[in-house]
Amino acid sequence: MLESIQKIAILYDASQAVLSTFDLDEVLNQILSIIRDYFQLRNGAVLLIDKNKQELHVRAHFGRTSADTGFRIPLGKGITGTAAKLKRPIYAADVSQDSRYIANAEGTKSEVAIPLMVRDEVVGVLDFQSDQLNYFDSGMIDLLTLFSTQASIALENARLYQLERKRAEQLEAINAVARQTTAVLDLDELLMVVCRLILEWFRQVDHVAVLLSEGDTLRVRAFEGRLTPKLAMGAQLSPGAGLAARSLALGKSVIENDVRDVAGYVAGFVETQAEMCVPLIFFGEKLGALALDSAAKDAFDVEDVQPLESVADICAAAIQNANYFERMRQLAYVDGLTGIHNRRYFEMRILEELERASRFQGRMAVIMVDIDHFKRLNDEFGHLLGDEVLRGVSTILKQQLRKMDMVCRYGGEEFAVVVPETTGENALTVAEKLRRQIEAYSFPGVPRPVTISCGVADYPVHGSTRDEVVAAADAALYVAKLSGRNRVVAATTKKETSATQGR
Repeated sequence: MLESIQKIAILYDASQAVLSTFDLDEVLNQILSIIRDYFQLRNGAVLLIDKNKQELHVRAHFGRTSADTGFRIPLGKGITGTAAKLKRPIYAADVSQDSRYIANAEGTKSEVAIPLMVRDEVVGVLDFQSDQLNYFDSGMIDLLTLFSTQASIALENARLYQLERKRAEQLEAINAVARQTTAVLDLDELLMVVCRLILEWFRQVDHVAVLLSEGDTLRVRAFEGRLTPKLAMGAQLSPGAGLAARSLALGKSVIENDVRDVAGYVAGFVETQAEMCVPLIFFGEKLGALALDSAAKDAFDVEDVQPLESVADICAAAIQNANYFERMRQLAYVDGLTGIHNRRYFEMRILEELERASRFQGRMAVIMVDIDHFKRLNDEFGHLLGDEVLRGVSTILKQQLRKMDMVCRYGGEEFAVVVPETTGENALTVAEKLRRQIEAYSFPGVPRPVTISCGVADYPVHGSTRDEVVAAADAALYVAKLSGRNRVVAATTKKETSATQGR
């Protein structure tokens, strides 16, 4: 009768513990506390199964010494591993006589391990040890086995609750990414927003990197987090190197929970122990990959794949939108006939170059170029041939200038050239070279040489503002045309320039 009352009491306490909270660790600690108090036990633990690694790991315990939280043991090994594998209680009345026993707490004389089952599937093990030989009799083991059913219910309830809570958080994360990325059209800004949002919503991630495709390679375009970078921003990976390249080639996510064991692994960050890479694919086009790093091993789970792939899909669409926007913006700055930049681009760039020259006390020159007698050429040979001449002159100007220089079609047959970090004297040399190259070129269909006139102005000698410098170069161009064309003329001082304006 007393034993039956004891069973009812312990099972009642266990059921109350199960119903009291959905927090897994709190439930497990309550279960262990009840068992410790009822059975006066010295050591006890709840071990849960890691299906991926086929191991048991200690999730909660009391009184243990060398095998505390995180201790792992393979299935089939030790008393606990054997109980999990055979799906039944295993009792060692004298551990010194049981070859399966693995010592992990001093003074242990007897041990019992009882599997925790959910629908015939082992999810964990209750493990208890005593410093007395043959401490656990059959009645105690039966009672502990009954108690394990309550513990299994607690585990399943907590797991389901955590799963639902995690899914709710993941949906919220996906919505946050969608809301905050769709409105960002600048690519660099977008990539940093993506990094920050992933760090905020996916707590197992310590560092995020975005790698975008360039031909058959990947380039690091953005990263943010708590780890120490080994790859610099803008670094280009060798073709096919690293998990990101593997992920992109396969077209699916790749998880490596211990990167030290990965052949050919390319370390992006010093402290990385685990990495997950998710491809960025938009309507079949492989744009790049997200690389998510953690300083902890086993940080990523297969359950992380779906929400992070949803995030990656949203990011891929946003990246493609940003790319489209950038292309459209570039088109807005390109002259449709010649393919070089237009006046709108010139007005933007000259202000940038003037500001830079002013800030660093540098020099800058502007060359205004005009094709001589272009109206006569159009009247004599037709507008189609005139367009070909405009395109040919544009190509020569672009080919003869440095990469840092900028040439624009200013309007009609007039061109503007910005030459940064150059004095007026050197700019005169540049303009003379352009004049000679165009004069020497045989334009198809034009039986006589095509020539240009150039006016050159120097910042800050001939002006300190956009209007002053351009006006000085324009006035010098006017002088070149009045002087017979096919020549280069330097601007005069500000005072003299203002006197010659008004053409």
